Amino acid sequence: MTKLTFQPLRALVSLTAVALMLTMRALPAVGGTPETRHHALSLIGEPKAGPNFTHFDWVNANAPKGGDIKLRALGTFDNLNRFTLKGVGAAGLTLLYAPLMTSSLDEPSTEYGLVAEWVSHPPDFTSATFGLRPEARFHDGKPITPADVVFSLAAIKKANPRYALYFKDVVKAEAIGSHEVRFIFDGPGNRELPVIISALPVLPKHYWEAKDANGEPRDLSKTTLEIPLGSGPYRIASFDTGRNVTYARIKDWWAKDLPVAKGQYNFDQITYIYYRDRLPAFEGFKAGETDFWHENSAKGWATEFNFEAVNKGFVKRQLIPDGDIQAMQGFAFNLRQPQFHDRRVREAFNLAFNFEWANKSMFYDQYRRSGSYFGNSELACRGLPEGEELTALQAVANHLPPELFKTEYKNPTNHAPSDFRNHMRRAAKLLQEAGWTIKDGVRTNAQGMKLRAEVLIAQPSFERLVLAYKKELAKLGIDISVRIVDSAQYIRRLRSFDYDIIVASFGQSHSPGNEQREYWGSAAAGEPGSRNLIGIKNPAIDALIEKIIYARNRAELVARTRALDRVLLWEHYVVPHFHSPNDRIAYWDKFDFPKPGPHHAVPSDAFVRIWWYDREAAEKLKERR
Repeated sequence: MTKLTFQPLRALVSLTAVALMLTMRALPAVGGTPETRHHALSLIGEPKAGPNFTHFDWVNANAPKGGDIKLRALGTFDNLNRFTLKGVGAAGLTLLYAPLMTSSLDEPSTEYGLVAEWVSHPPDFTSATFGLRPEARFHDGKPITPADVVFSLAAIKKANPRYALYFKDVVKAEAIGSHEVRFIFDGPGNRELPVIISALPVLPKHYWEAKDANGEPRDLSKTTLEIPLGSGPYRIASFDTGRNVTYARIKDWWAKDLPVAKGQYNFDQITYIYYRDRLPAFEGFKAGETDFWHENSAKGWATEFNFEAVNKGFVKRQLIPDGDIQAMQGFAFNLRQPQFHDRRVREAFNLAFNFEWANKSMFYDQYRRSGSYFGNSELACRGLPEGEELTALQAVANHLPPELFKTEYKNPTNHAPSDFRNHMRRAAKLLQEAGWTIKDGVRTNAQGMKLRAEVLIAQPSFERLVLAYKKELAKLGIDISVRIVDSAQYIRRLRSFDYDIIVASFGQSHSPGNEQREYWGSAAAGEPGSRNLIGIKNPAIDALIEKIIYARNRAELVARTRALDRVLLWEHYVVPHFHSPNDRIAYWDKFDFPKPGPHHAVPSDAFVRIWWYDREAAEKLKERR
């Protein structure tokens, strides 16, 4: 699955081929068949940690607690309610709530019990039952009950259409005992649903149904600057709207000694400091205002780390091999705009993108071109379709381009100037065939519409790439403008689909499933705030998504995901960008971390979750500075 983080939403943890590690306990199921209780759920093989594990093997179980860290955040925030679609949520809000189960940073699509001690489900996956830990508490000391879980599902679905879509197949939740809650699903065969619902964070019913300090009813669908009541490892200690937010560790957190939490959440305070954009943020890091830097610019990594603190060893640099699926990043078209309806137009845009020139001239040859929505995994399509993949594609062949069955998809490559000239000639021919002819220097169709588009970006670092691309598109008679906006305006425009072209990234996991509906499904295309940023309404893709969700085993899941990947590529919904094989990080030398560390962790997530403050190193750094 693609993990649902319940914040402006990163990427939902996708799931489907389920293998479950058993705890050898049983309880009555719906219909009377015994259900086995599981301490963990995995969609890829068996969980690495057995039911009696003491801690994850990717943590330092004896990591010292204490110390403060300061992290950067870009833009601004005006909201402390992570569940609403409105406003801009503060960084770090995921630290406030404990979900039913928590992810393993070293295992894709694997969840271990947190608020829930165990989970069970019938063989047909029509429901899932969770047994809550009696010791689970909110920060005010009140126990977490089945009533809170039932409330959480209903309230979150009502508050945000994005989550309503994600939990669409979860019909209801019901308390069936003092510490048990059962989720009923809309039908059999959806193997991913037990894991999807396991990511549900539990909200305090008594808090959200009460009035706030001003006597007004609390509303989960609205923004708020009232510090919310949580159940996670941290609470908000202080904040200055749009400038900073500080989280304080709950030292007597109810879950601190559980195997799923040992060695984690070690810092006493975590502060996110907001900067307008990358430039002042990087200057702040150089000055020691923040402690950690995750570099996403090849130019920045190659040219900007020669400052004094690096040269003297105060700041450490590290390349971490990226072992996870490579997200598809690219110039994404908004198909709600008429100029992009014809697939030939979109292909012409791809032909006009000279990645090899950009990589050499701008990015110091640090990148590789992305050629799949599931790159660096067995889920990526390859060669020509065959077997189960071919069968899935043939079922929707009437909606697919014929060349998909006869030609392997490959991005255009430009090893010599003549290659790019040939691609530009091909692009011009495609535009002509699609009815776009040159008039007064601009491509114009029979209705007099000119082929124009605005590229909307929030990160100034993309501007030079867009401007270089604009020059090539101008040679084809395509009129491109560039608009840089602040993060708040960018989020508003994304939610209302008010753009022509954006730079979008589509994170995936090793077990894609229900979240694909929100990425590419027709139902999500018209839902404001959904992640179908492209506006895809393709019956072939809708059918393939359902085949993925209801795959009966891993082999079917892989084949059907390859089919989806192939269709997305051949439809040219994005002009694929590039990716780095490594994560680039830098940090002030006053921290330590497990070695070798988790294989599938995002560096910034691992930093907050499993690094710790090294007092001896911090003292040495202070003396040296």
